[in-house]
Amino acid sequence: MSSFEVTLIAGMALITFGIRYVLFAAGHRVRFSPLVSQALGYVPVAVLTAIIVPAMVIPDGQHWQLSLDNAYLIGGLIAILIAARWRNLLATIGGGMLAFFLWRWLAQGLF
Repeated sequence: MSSFEVTLIAGMALITFGIRYVLFAAGHRVRFSPLVSQALGYVPVAVLTAIIVPAMVIPDGQHWQLSLDNAYLIGGLIAILIAARWRNLLATIGGGMLAFFLWRWLAQGLF
């Protein structure tokens, strides 16, 4: 590894650390309005939705697949129903995965 590469990596590490350190060091001094604080509560749900929904409806990464032979869609919808009904993370993950694998196994013979 050349000295340029080492310097480049060290510089990137220093910048990354600096950005994060400033936010941790001064973060407790920042006060948000109640409206912003309430809105920030929805950020995790919005981010996870933005990650999961495309994987459910576009499983190949190129074409929409809104049909019964899409096990990702069926498993995801069942996981959403389980989460809405019981609000149990383990049940949601287990039920969604079980539905996905069962539907995929059934879809191989049906479709």
